[in-house]
Amino acid sequence: MSAEDRIERAKTLYEQAVFSGDASMLAGAERDLDAVEADAALARGRILHARFLNERAGPGPSPVEDPAELPLFERAVELYRALGDARGEAEALFWIGCFHQVIRRDNETAVPVLEQSCRLAAQVGDKPTQSEALRHLGIAAHMAGRLDEARERLEESSRLRREVGALPGVAANMVGLAYIAAAQDRRADALATLDEAHAIAQAHGAHAIVRQIEQARTEL
Repeated sequence: MSAEDRIERAKTLYEQAVFSGDASMLAGAERDLDAVEADAALARGRILHARFLNERAGPGPSPVEDPAELPLFERAVELYRALGDARGEAEALFWIGCFHQVIRRDNETAVPVLEQSCRLAAQVGDKPTQSEALRHLGIAAHMAGRLDEARERLEESSRLRREVGALPGVAANMVGLAYIAAAQDRRADALATLDEAHAIAQAHGAHAIVRQIEQARTEL
């Protein structure tokens, strides 16, 4: 059900309650509005996160976190959990983990949340969220020097992304896999992986990923 449909139904339930004198139906209206609020909080938090990433990639000074971002994701988790929406909860948990890892550079806090998101997403069959959590768990393992684990996480994330057709995401993962290959003295594999990633990114107009690939080639 769309947000517009939920809001319209809440309006209808309000009118029915007022005219019938039966307030019991208001609980359903409140649940509909909680679902709308959860979706909006998650969407707004993602926008703030994307703004941070774009500013970080630009020529200006390093961006600072928006103080509204984390509370938005936390509110979304709270609402989805109360609604019994495990899929929404898994996605919101992922974004909390991503926030701690990417913006605060705090893997100690991020990893348990990402693991929780990954487990919950797997339980409900949410492959996109599971693939995102696995990617960031792979990044954490790479940063900790656990290269075999990092490779396994990123490869599993890529497998899921291929299944759902998220090929630009596959290309992004391949950049990480190339760095891992280089760290394991598999230089030929690293370069071949970047070539494949470049072809995928170009074919799908993923220009930000293309820039990451070019940077990786320079560094490797």
